[in-house]
Amino acid sequence: MKRGLLIILSGPSGVGKGTVRKIFFDRPELNLAFSISMTTRSPRNGEVDGVDYSFVSHERFKEAIDNDELLEHAEFVGNFYGTLLSEVDRLRDLGKNVLLEIEVQGALQVIAKVPDSLSIFLVPPSMEELKRRIEGRKTESQDVIDERLAKAAKEMELMNHYRYVIRNEDPQIAADAVSLIIKRNIEASI
Repeated sequence: MKRGLLIILSGPSGVGKGTVRKIFFDRPELNLAFSISMTTRSPRNGEVDGVDYSFVSHERFKEAIDNDELLEHAEFVGNFYGTLLSEVDRLRDLGKNVLLEIEVQGALQVIAKVPDSLSIFLVPPSMEELKRRIEGRKTESQDVIDERLAKAAKEMELMNHYRYVIRNEDPQIAADAVSLIIKRNIEASI
């Protein structure tokens, strides 16, 4: 059985990574498995432990770092996020193409560790639109929103580290573009 691809879908907070992923993820020709990230942040309204994220304590997360269990990890707005290496390897060994939907800091770690990973960076139509999307969540204080926007501006400067950049003006169009990129890379690896 051929080992699956490692696919990174990344971009600044609020760009619509989750929305785009939900549109293309279940397309059977992509044979995707989603690697659920660990995080120390509290669940947002509607998020489910073990489905959206694995919500863990700071102590458990630091243990995972100390034991070198993570493919990548990052601290963002006072919380940690990371991907368990054992879960990614297990899914890829089953022939699944593993999708990581992660922040830029973690994505750059994966790109460095797994140079043949398929990296895709989503960009917003504009910084004004990104601000509108983040504020529209109504889940964070203005200080956190401002911190996310400042970080997003810095992250946009790193898009040249990715193999592909997709503008997310319309989530359906962005999802179709991401899907096509994945499909072509699957075909090229056969």
